[in-house]
Amino acid sequence: SYGQSYTVLATIFFYTAFEHAILTICLIFRYATSKGYWTDPYVQYFVRSVGERKAPEINRGYYARVQGMNHLLDAFLRKTKCDCQIVNLGAGLDTTFWRLKDENLMPRKYFEVDFPMIAARKIHNIKTKPPLSKPLIETHSTDSLLLDGHSLDSDRYCIIGADLRDIPGLDDKLKKFHLNPELPTLFLSECVLVYMTPDQSSKLVNWASVTFHTAMFVNYEQVNMLDRFGQVMIENLQRRQCNLAGVEVCQSLETQKERFLKTGWENADALDMMTVYSVIPQDDVARIERLEFLDEKELLQQLLQHYSICWATKDKLKLGTYGLEYCHKVYF
Repeated sequence: SYGQSYTVLATIFFYTAFEHAILTICLIFRYATSKGYWTDPYVQYFVRSVGERKAPEINRGYYARVQGMNHLLDAFLRKTKCDCQIVNLGAGLDTTFWRLKDENLMPRKYFEVDFPMIAARKIHNIKTKPPLSKPLIETHSTDSLLLDGHSLDSDRYCIIGADLRDIPGLDDKLKKFHLNPELPTLFLSECVLVYMTPDQSSKLVNWASVTFHTAMFVNYEQVNMLDRFGQVMIENLQRRQCNLAGVEVCQSLETQKERFLKTGWENADALDMMTVYSVIPQDDVARIERLEFLDEKELLQQLLQHYSICWATKDKLKLGTYGLEYCHKVYF
């Protein structure tokens, strides 16, 4: 019928737009690392070409994002002495697992979840690129990895193809691959919840708070979206077929925190990325600011004021995870 055909076409269109967005992000990462903003020897195996020049304010914005997310991730690993698990929701072509192995900061197990077609693409890259597959084999106790079209499982790393809006399906797949509710668990999401309706994202973060008694959820996404700059961002994304279904949660830092505090998390805090940029070690900021000349510093400031990191915690094991957050005086 027409209705069914329209639904199928809309679904294909949605996934294609999402895959394009992931590749765009990967290209920015590839370009920024080629310029020396940060080091990532693995992104080249997911996107070959450095691609066209990216604006300096974009590169600095992604630098702040990477530094901010990595700070909280690494702090959680050190706080738990790596006796924990990580779940990267909407992981895309992220290379964090390989970085953690190189830095000897591996959790007990690192899980990644994304749409089946994204998971399949990543699995293909891993299978065909020895620098990606070798670290998996080195951390695996048997001769063979569990592999199918949309999932990969080893002792320390797992990719799962799933829809984050389908909580029962997500829960079943994570249990199948031995996610342990008793272990301290860190959830990561970067510009993922904003593509879900507020009801859908609330159900996801509620599931995480109900299922895990000691956990942290770190979410990077848009904020302050009610002003003119925010409206222009939304319009630009819509032109690229990226509909921000959850943008109403991105009104302010308070609305970002409320999503977690209303769904069972004990504590929540948030900072906009301009603040994060100001508390990153300033000697490294000075280094990256020398890489490219930035003419319009006001544009960078506006951009950073419209993204945020929000983190929420539950701490039954009394690990003191609330001490992981940023403060304005001390970053490390």
